[in-house]
Amino acid sequence: MSAIRGVRERARAEITAAIKDEARRQLAEEGAARLSLRAVARELGMVSSALYRYFPSRDDLLTALIVDAYDAIGAAAERALAAADRDGPVARWRAVCRAARQWALAHPHEYALIYGSPVPGYSAPRTTVAPASRVGLALITVVRDARAAGVLRESAAGAAVSPAVAEDADRLMEQLGLDLPAPVTTALVAAWAELFGLIGFEVFGQFNRLVEAREEFFDHAVIRLAEAVGLTD
Repeated sequence: MSAIRGVRERARAEITAAIKDEARRQLAEEGAARLSLRAVARELGMVSSALYRYFPSRDDLLTALIVDAYDAIGAAAERALAAADRDGPVARWRAVCRAARQWALAHPHEYALIYGSPVPGYSAPRTTVAPASRVGLALITVVRDARAAGVLRESAAGAAVSPAVAEDADRLMEQLGLDLPAPVTTALVAAWAELFGLIGFEVFGQFNRLVEAREEFFDHAVIRLAEAVGLTD
């Protein structure tokens, strides 16, 4: 009986992967707003009712693709962080940022799904929050380790922030079970947003005819971000 269950599970996993692959192809050609379960089923030679057993709605399929994309870029960042374990704080920070950029350039349509324009009518569930946090957590790890080693220049993050901003920062640290000063946390959130702004500008073409030395420009920019949160080698 267990052997039959194993065959069924493998078959389900293979069909699920095929559905996602076809959906990604349609994302690249049509965009997320035009993703259709019926179109996916048609291209796979399935009846719509069969596909609904795997993904009950378009939003369920979108959520699966979003989680996969967040997990993929997060895994790339985490691998880079692990590979740079013996490097200094700025080098580790840069490694994480480079990994996120490289993944985005290699997967522009999936990057657009998670960091591009919102899909009309779609509201991401909380199951996307943890995968979406992975790159940010990798950056936080660099800062946390630098502080633990006594090499974080906390003054670089600036003076005390307003009470409202400090409340947001403290709540975030409490949720993560960490203890970073509010100015450092605020600088980290800003750096995280600026990182994806840099990547998005490149992926979506805003740097065309403006920045030619893009890799060098990116490295320069993310080192400035590292300095802004208090990192130094």
